[in-house]
Amino acid sequence: MVDLDSEVPPLPPRYRFRDLLLGDQGWQNDDRVQVEFYVNENTFKERLKLFFIKNQRSSLRIRLFNFSLKLLSCMLYIVRVLLDQPSDGDGWSHILWVQRSLPLWGLQVTVALISLFETILLSYLSYKGNIWEQILRIPFILEMINTVPFIITIFWPPIRNLFVPVFLNCWLAKHALENMINDLHRAIQRTQSAMFNQVLILISTLLCLIFTCICGIQHLERAGNHLSLFDSLYFCIVTFSTVGFGDVTPKIWPSKLLVVIMICVALVVLPIQFEQLAYLWMERQKSGGNYSRHRAQTEKHVVLCVSSLKIDLLMDFLNEFYAHPRLQDYYVVILCPTEMDVQVRRVLQIPMWSQRVIYLQGSALKDQDLLRAKMDDAEACFILSSRCEVDRTAADHQTILRAWAVKDFAPNCPLYVQILKPENKFHVKFADHVVCEEEFKYAMLALNCICPATSTLITLLVHTSRGQEGQQSPEQWQKMYGRCSGNEVYHIKMEDSIFFAEYEGKSFTYASFHAHKKFGVCLTGVRREDNKNILLNPGPRYIMNTTDTCFYIHVTKEENSAFKQQEQLEKLRKHKSTYHGPSRLPVHSIIASMGTVAIDLQDTSCHSSSGPTLTLPSEGPPSGRRPSIGPVLELADNASTQPCDLLSDQSEDETNPDDDECSEGKEYAKGYPPNSPYIGSSPTFCHLLQEKVQFCCLRLDKGCQHNYFEDAKAYGFKNKIIIVAAETAGNGLYNFIVPLRAYYRPKKELNPIILLLDNPPDMHFLDAICWFPMVYYMVGCIDNLDDLLKCGVTFAANMVVVDKESTMSAEEDYMADAKTIVNVQTLFRLFSSLSIITELTHPANMRFMQFRAKDCYSLALSKLEKKERERGSNLAFMFRLPFAAGRVFSISMLDTLLYQSFVKDYMISITRLLLGLDTTPGSGFLCSMKITEDDLWIRTYGRLYQKLCSSTGDIPIGIYRTECQKLTTSESQISISVEEWEDTKETKEQTTNRNNHRNSTSSDQSEHPLLRRKSMQWARRLSRKVPRHSNKTERISQQRMTLCRRSERQELAELVKNRMKHLGLSTIGYDEMNDHQNTLSYILINPSPDTRLELSDIVYLIRPDPLSYVPANASSRKNSFCNATGQESKDETQL
Repeated sequence: MVDLDSEVPPLPPRYRFRDLLLGDQGWQNDDRVQVEFYVNENTFKERLKLFFIKNQRSSLRIRLFNFSLKLLSCMLYIVRVLLDQPSDGDGWSHILWVQRSLPLWGLQVTVALISLFETILLSYLSYKGNIWEQILRIPFILEMINTVPFIITIFWPPIRNLFVPVFLNCWLAKHALENMINDLHRAIQRTQSAMFNQVLILISTLLCLIFTCICGIQHLERAGNHLSLFDSLYFCIVTFSTVGFGDVTPKIWPSKLLVVIMICVALVVLPIQFEQLAYLWMERQKSGGNYSRHRAQTEKHVVLCVSSLKIDLLMDFLNEFYAHPRLQDYYVVILCPTEMDVQVRRVLQIPMWSQRVIYLQGSALKDQDLLRAKMDDAEACFILSSRCEVDRTAADHQTILRAWAVKDFAPNCPLYVQILKPENKFHVKFADHVVCEEEFKYAMLALNCICPATSTLITLLVHTSRGQEGQQSPEQWQKMYGRCSGNEVYHIKMEDSIFFAEYEGKSFTYASFHAHKKFGVCLTGVRREDNKNILLNPGPRYIMNTTDTCFYIHVTKEENSAFKQQEQLEKLRKHKSTYHGPSRLPVHSIIASMGTVAIDLQDTSCHSSSGPTLTLPSEGPPSGRRPSIGPVLELADNASTQPCDLLSDQSEDETNPDDDECSEGKEYAKGYPPNSPYIGSSPTFCHLLQEKVQFCCLRLDKGCQHNYFEDAKAYGFKNKIIIVAAETAGNGLYNFIVPLRAYYRPKKELNPIILLLDNPPDMHFLDAICWFPMVYYMVGCIDNLDDLLKCGVTFAANMVVVDKESTMSAEEDYMADAKTIVNVQTLFRLFSSLSIITELTHPANMRFMQFRAKDCYSLALSKLEKKERERGSNLAFMFRLPFAAGRVFSISMLDTLLYQSFVKDYMISITRLLLGLDTTPGSGFLCSMKITEDDLWIRTYGRLYQKLCSSTGDIPIGIYRTECQKLTTSESQISISVEEWEDTKETKEQTTNRNNHRNSTSSDQSEHPLLRRKSMQWARRLSRKVPRHSNKTERISQQRMTLCRRSERQELAELVKNRMKHLGLSTIGYDEMNDHQNTLSYILINPSPDTRLELSDIVYLIRPDPLSYVPANASSRKNSFCNATGQESKDETQL
């Protein structure tokens, strides 16, 4: 170390800080060399060039001075013309000589000297070795013509009155103006100036032509008509406008020649300028121009950033965004890197959108484009991913970069980001609102298996609607379904609410029941003032506070509601006799117009038995059990609730000693999954295995050293299985498993899950799912019958078909679903009793699900959809039977969830809680129960509300109803005749009356619905076209048609059975004739309290968190999470 220190010489004492800055001149013997950089710029010429040319600001000042000098010379010429008084004499002398006063001559000479000096200096600074290039330039020649004669007159006074064409300085002024504008744009770094420059050049060129012609004609006509400047102006305007009155004309040939030259120049120069202007205008239309700073500061706007803008995406955004009244004055600025689509351009030309939507072609990664969109002044920025990309991960990466760029440019702008893959979500965690597509998609598909049509329920809740859909339809179910679809989630502070203010200090269930009974609103959640977490149905132990924020489901928000007392309603009901009787609806579900609802303030006291009341049944039953409904307590009784042990399974019923805990004889535990497949997944308390399963045991179709099973049948599952057909085992598939294994699902009701994957999963995914009970995978394809049979499709509860990423992009957009639709149609024909849940890319393709070409009822629904779309409905597809029944959905329908978050910032949180993606302590969860024959004594939905609130604390939010179609003109019934239909009409009506309990709002049985009228009309037209035959011939024809139909079914059945036998599978479970084509299902969200319950209705419930407390009668109460399989067991909730 000493040697090393000795090698470094110490600094001399006089080497100070001043020497570091100024250099030490005393070190003459130092061997260091001082190097000076940019020596060539230190010369006098370079400094002048830097000042006059290179520096934008100084150059701008020089050019502005030059421009002013040229304008001054032109003004001096006009003054000289006005003061000039030509005398009589030789005509040509008037052209060569003019009258110029001494002061005017002095000013013109001064301007000429300055101009000549500046021109020579700039030519010298711009000299690059070729002097002729500088001399032969047109601006230099014009400068010499206008300045040298004045300089000569200084030394030769006799020619002081020589004519000098100073008016040509207008062209030099035009040239200086162009250079000045270019320097100005360089100085302020404005790039979008081509259009402005071209317009300026066109206007200046036109003005220079007119000014040159005016001055030239006026001067030449000094030898002729002695025209004034105004007469010359008049002549030029008349000539250039091609009017040509002829009252003023040139007399001598030089002026005529000048007119000819100027016209030729105008015919050549102006079209070129107009062509360039038109080209720039078209380019500007493509790029969209700018959003002005003044408008951004005075008007409110939001920015929509997308990779490519499709017409469906645009219309979904605009319809949902502008559905809210307070957003009508907002502007939407679209920032997209691609050129505007033809359909998008056509839509944006509609007056309704052209004044509010501005399209800018640009990239969110460029600050200049973000500045054009005025992102820093925007109210919000929506960044959407392109789900039609083949590489969805690359699409997410683009979205992430856009989000980062916007956050860097405008840190205070609220961000609404849509991401596709869940593993990329944590990159945009800083955004105000994030929607991960695959998270929501798989969670919704999972809940569809245990709560039927959850996807339809969520879709209707997140779409803005006034409940006017289907109100002009003759079908009663469409009226009810459309009216209830107008229910949405709203919020209000309790102290400001008329709905809930009177329930301060009461329990949550008490407030929810009485608010629904009195106002028809469904109170579903609450949030404390000091807590950001939303609690869905916190239970009867939660006490309402005035500072709480209440979340409720209703057709409109309370602020848009008008309240009428009971006395006024009695008068109103007299004028609405249509709604009297058992099908009468409350006024709050009838009078709905322009977002304002008249709320029925019902009396909470008991009414007569003739009305739909919630009075308790009378005591003293005549025979058997006489059930009753207890009152909903204002405050929860402490004796009825007790703490819950987190690790105990108190949500389960007591099982018989001989019942196994699980199908494989393994004990389950409750806890958080130890391995998560991606960063950012919400921890969920789940049913887990004590020990993880070996990876080899997760493979369903291949045996290993631990088991020898090779198909689903061999496992002997007690519950029906759920099959998920997907292309790859992405991280989003993890969110399909978690809701089905949540801790609040009874263990004995857990369905085995089989993943049918096109590609083998990776080890990371298997490590995440190996802790869940009864989860298996199999490599196969949905279009392979053997793979379907091996995974147990014949005894599956649900078949979930996930849209494949590789088929999401196609040359024709709507063809992206072609393969999925055909595969599902094949499944529908082979296994007609199978419950298939399908995801599509485009909602418009839902009409092809379970397609029957000759079904008149489906054709009638298609016409209804077109009518609803013409009326401006955002939910025109809602009446399609597969969507109404929850058999199909498109994730693009959930885009409105992100759009609604701009107005309702709680919608994403509530949706995540409903789907089980987030679990908040004390918050309830979504489940369902089935109405059995033992439950029909409750009669109405309002009494069911009271029963649930008083006993279990559950909050019902809707009904899933299944009805039988009275007559389905399907392919198997195509040969029916009018006479046969009339003979069987009464029999079918009687059978329908015996088997179905009609709703209180259903139509009378004597009325013919739309289906019957369509079938009658179709049959009559068919009978007119076909000649009459004998009854025997008709019978033979019908038998042949039925035989052909049965032969087709038998052929399919034989095909399936032969493959099952070839694979060594039993054919007992295959029922080829079980056809459910004659039923329709739909959802009633928050129906009226007097809606009658029907057999097999499935009620959506928000059940309190079982970890917070358990009711004392939990041991006797039987929980039922009704599966979509429709199986009826003794484990259902008994009311």
